Amino acid sequence: MRREMQKRLQALQIEQQKREFAKKYLENDAFERLMNVRISNRELYTQLIDIIISLAQSRRIQGKMNDAQLRDLLTRLTYKPEPSITFQHK
Repeated sequence: MRREMQKRLQALQIEQQKREFAKKYLENDAFERLMNVRISNRELYTQLIDIIISLAQSRRIQGKMNDAQLRDLLTRLTYKPEPSITFQHK
């Protein structure tokens, strides 16, 4: 039970660090959008925050990322081409 509590505490600390890192590299409106994504889709949030961290560490983010840039990143992550249906007549 104690190990479980320690794991939860460690996970919360890591989550808090990620959030602080994101707040440092995102403008306020982009950060709010990120938190909305966190509420609605936890898996997408995790992917998005990991990408933001990697972009910042590789110095590919100049200044702070705005909402439009974050939306562009979101569309790239969630893009799925429409399936096409073809009919073949005999």
